[in-house]
Amino acid sequence: MKNNEAKRCLLCKKPKCSLQGCPVHTPVPECMQLYREEKLDEAGKLLFDNNPLSAITSRVCDWRQFCYGNCVLNVKKIPVRWYEIEQEISDAYLFGAKLKRESDILAGKRIAVVGAGPVGIAATVWLYRAGADIAIADANPRIGGVLRYGIPAFRLDRKYVNAFERMFEDAGIEFQGGIEVGKDILLDRVAARYDAVLLGAGAEKPAVLQIPGEGKGLQALPFLKNPSAFDLGRKVIVIGGGNVAMDASRTAIRQGAETWIYYRKDYGNMPANPIEVEEAMRDGVHFRVFQAPVEVRKGSVVFCDCENVTDPETGKVSTHIIEGTEHEEVCDTLLTAISEKPDFSIFAGCEPVWDKWGWPEVNEDGQVRIADVDNVFTAGDFLKGPRTVVEAVASARTAVNAIIARYGRKSD
Repeated sequence: MKNNEAKRCLLCKKPKCSLQGCPVHTPVPECMQLYREEKLDEAGKLLFDNNPLSAITSRVCDWRQFCYGNCVLNVKKIPVRWYEIEQEISDAYLFGAKLKRESDILAGKRIAVVGAGPVGIAATVWLYRAGADIAIADANPRIGGVLRYGIPAFRLDRKYVNAFERMFEDAGIEFQGGIEVGKDILLDRVAARYDAVLLGAGAEKPAVLQIPGEGKGLQALPFLKNPSAFDLGRKVIVIGGGNVAMDASRTAIRQGAETWIYYRKDYGNMPANPIEVEEAMRDGVHFRVFQAPVEVRKGSVVFCDCENVTDPETGKVSTHIIEGTEHEEVCDTLLTAISEKPDFSIFAGCEPVWDKWGWPEVNEDGQVRIADVDNVFTAGDFLKGPRTVVEAVASARTAVNAIIARYGRKSD
């Protein structure tokens, strides 16, 4: 146990680490007090009740931005490493945890959860405990979503995802893999069979570069699903600055390839978790910033230099290509990881109202606005676009609360 670290916690009455820093508002002081008293099981249940994926989020999320970065002891530059203690508590609890009905507020209600990633896992736990009967569908053959098929095993041991797979099997929760809603079965038919539908699939549709020759490269997400299926050669170029780009580059390094990340802006603009950027550098990944691809050729990529330009009137900074700076970089494999978005083909035959940005409109409670269908809710990437795992969990809780408020038994 990390008692010396735990004793440094001030047990704040208004903890910034929880109230301001954490998207799921983890009850840090309460858990820390139980940990100090060596009541790991009680602390573990408290964490699991609040965030079923705490063993995972404490490992893969940006704790510098969230809990650690908001500790009041940052004033003295000695913040408490809560995330390490959270890992210990959560591990001790998760692998022996069993799902139990803790309420009958949703008894008799049938809920379909589309997507078995972070949103689907967290929502299933809360809905089951509220008494609902749940059926999960996912395009992948096993539970986990990005946790199994996106984040590399060297960053997240598959034992954590397997724990939920075992937990759901023991609870008798129905799971159907290899099912694509919108293709194998239409959404309106799912909605007709269940009291409510929660769309929690991840953002797995890669954006495209829209440059000549792009088809000669590989998308990073399919590569991450099954890296051993690809012969990368000696040198790999990864285009992108997000978490997927970091994961792809670090995976390529582990396959023995000299790996370079090219990004059109500077390090400070990279959307990736800064911790992942640092880990990629430690692994030996090379970086080149202010580089924009303009053409993909056989065995090479043509880039142009970029620069930041400040608008003199608005002060807004934008990144522009510098004309006449084309240069060719040789590589055996190009991996593109510029962005991802949800696959909206899930709405085939069941069109929602679209907002001006091309996303489905939702009500305050997350209900999707669809003509003649009023029981479809959404969370996670389908609601916000790609976010962190812990933000997906927070979104799932909002959706579950909305489903309970609408379909739960009313007190007399």
